[in-house]
Amino acid sequence: MPNALASSGSRLAAVAVTALFLTAVGCAPQPDGSAAPGHSTTAAAGTCTPGALPTLTGGRLTIGTDNPAYAPWFTGNDPANGKGFESAVAYAVAKRLGYPAAKVTWTKVPFNSVIAPGAKRFDFDLDQVSISTQRKAAVDFSSGYYDVQQALVAMKGSKLAGAHSLADLKHAKLGAQIGTTSLDVLRDDVRPDRQPAVYQSNDLAKAALKDGQVDGIIMDLPTAFYVTSAEVTDAKVVGQFADSGGKPEQFGLVLDKGSRLTGCVTRAVDQLRADGTLAALDKRWLSDAVHAPVLK
Repeated sequence: MPNALASSGSRLAAVAVTALFLTAVGCAPQPDGSAAPGHSTTAAAGTCTPGALPTLTGGRLTIGTDNPAYAPWFTGNDPANGKGFESAVAYAVAKRLGYPAAKVTWTKVPFNSVIAPGAKRFDFDLDQVSISTQRKAAVDFSSGYYDVQQALVAMKGSKLAGAHSLADLKHAKLGAQIGTTSLDVLRDDVRPDRQPAVYQSNDLAKAALKDGQVDGIIMDLPTAFYVTSAEVTDAKVVGQFADSGGKPEQFGLVLDKGSRLTGCVTRAVDQLRADGTLAALDKRWLSDAVHAPVLK
């Protein structure tokens, strides 16, 4: 998802939120192994030489994310400061790959460009992008670094504020950011009888909610809690949506299709999960969020 304050995906969407923020990141799916001709997405044990990977710029690691870069994923719209969950994850992965902060360059990449086919101007990107089979046809993913669920935000005192089920949303006018898993959940799971409103960013979706153009908006759960606590304080998180098919939605690092870095980046993410780093960063940057009831 540029799920996000951002544009997650879940935002996000994307950007791509597990919805329980005090839990550790669970086991994640591995890249599907598909690659462009002549490339492999699997790195042998001896090929991930620290600080000497085949990056866009020799000796440096280029990391992409959208602009603005929203809390709680980033802080102060400055991905390079190491603050916020995704900024901290990016630097932890970079360190595992042998690139200290001084060897990291950030580049601004719109969410939709991240998941579109074509050569990338980053070594990897993180922007609450949810792993999906459809997206894997265009880009590579690392294993998941965060489990996320989507949530409904509505104004306090509105007709949706007390919703308890999907049936309560049947006749509502709902919106989400284009290209995100938030919009997928709206269309595929909620399926209201009114045409969904689609926005280029979560900023536009939030504005529409405040202006009464929509009854509610869908975004990833951490972003939803941030929005309601810091940006649209007269709104509330009504509830979260259950995982489709029982499988958690996960955010993954995005790489060029067939990237020679995919295996190394996946190994770094797996190591950070195994040693507890991802869980610690989750607790530090996302643990202020509270649980939300599930809308079924």
